[in-house]
Amino acid sequence: MNYKRYGNDIVVRIDKGEEIIKEMLDVCKKENVQLANVNALGATGEFEIGLFHTDIKKYESKKYKGDFEIVSFTGSITTKEGSLYNHIHMSAANEKNEVIGGHLNYAIVSATCEMFIHVIEGKIERKIDENIGLNLFEF
Repeated sequence: MNYKRYGNDIVVRIDKGEEIIKEMLDVCKKENVQLANVNALGATGEFEIGLFHTDIKKYESKKYKGDFEIVSFTGSITTKEGSLYNHIHMSAANEKNEVIGGHLNYAIVSATCEMFIHVIEGKIERKIDENIGLNLFEF
């Protein structure tokens, strides 16, 4: 992984074999980011995404392996109990151009990943909402 900061924007190159969420959080720690919007594109050979079932307040996750293009990667960086917290969704297309997507748990880069982190001055904590079962923005 390598990156460069331009004011409130950080451009990141994540390399083959690296895990995207880990590298993203490492950059945020190094640059003292506490609130940001993130987007990216690239290729992955292994990833896990989930769907939140609102009736049972639980995620169901599935793992995928193969050649996939990351066609959408978007989300946020906030904090929860003072630690970095990421909320990322990813969509990926297979060789038939079929797209699957959901809440991203992890993704391993198969070629490259180009990421853009837009830093927002401020801080937003997350707190569990027991009625919904998710960590929501706490303003």
